[in-house]
Amino acid sequence: MSVTVRVPAKVNVQLAVGAARPDGFHDLANVFLAVGLYDEVTVTPADELRITCEGPDAGQVPLDDTNLAARAAIALAGRRGIEPKVHLHIAKDIPVAGGMAGGSADGAGALLACDRLWGTGASRAELLAICAELGSDVPFSLVGGAALGVGRGERLTALEVGGTFHWVFAMAGRGLSTPAVFREFDRLAEGREIPEPVASAELLEALAKGDVEGLAAAVSNDLQPAALSLFPELAQTLEAGRGGGALATLVSGSGPTTAFLTRDAGSAEKVAEALRASGTCRAVRVAAGPVAGATVL
Repeated sequence: MSVTVRVPAKVNVQLAVGAARPDGFHDLANVFLAVGLYDEVTVTPADELRITCEGPDAGQVPLDDTNLAARAAIALAGRRGIEPKVHLHIAKDIPVAGGMAGGSADGAGALLACDRLWGTGASRAELLAICAELGSDVPFSLVGGAALGVGRGERLTALEVGGTFHWVFAMAGRGLSTPAVFREFDRLAEGREIPEPVASAELLEALAKGDVEGLAAAVSNDLQPAALSLFPELAQTLEAGRGGGALATLVSGSGPTTAFLTRDAGSAEKVAEALRASGTCRAVRVAAGPVAGATVL
């Protein structure tokens, strides 16, 4: 017997970042949108915990207990007093180290798959609590759709979305470390007052109405200057997408994937063509959202 769960990538349509807290984290107002790029996590009984991975950049995925999928299995098993003897196979299609929560998606997918395989009967609240222990983005990977995340981003409120939004994503030639981007944010912010992070009322209204132009005017990412400081070449990718007709451009999360909001599916293909022709990125993907979160197949 095996269980397979499909889980989506995310884009942050707003990422407002507060000052560093005493625990080293930052308070966030993080507006997530799940988009149709997916990893699949298949869980099968085994003699011991084992992880395998296939797909683009699979060689960059850790195959030990630092992997969030393994940590999810261990966390759930520990709560139930059982041994996490499973084979976790990850079929990757979400960019690795790309700011689109691929690792978090795998953690949420493994958690839901192990819950079904073992018949633990965990409540949604318990699964979300485990997700929050695993990482800031993991709870949203479980629920999908659109949501506002506060605290570290793990405390979620579902958001209404009145339509489908079309995106293009450009993958960079190398990764960016999320902790390094936050450290650079702190360095750049040194000596100035950082306001409390709040969600943009205009952005939430645009999402609710399905207003793509309103959303384009409101998207923002407080980590973008830090990502560009560490990876200046991303500015060329953003400019290529803008020149190709994107309504809005931004670094996705901590980067280095760049995201381009377009008017419709046809416009997305044109922006994708322009990005491919620009030579400023390694790969280009088109996706739309919102989509459902972790789903048993």
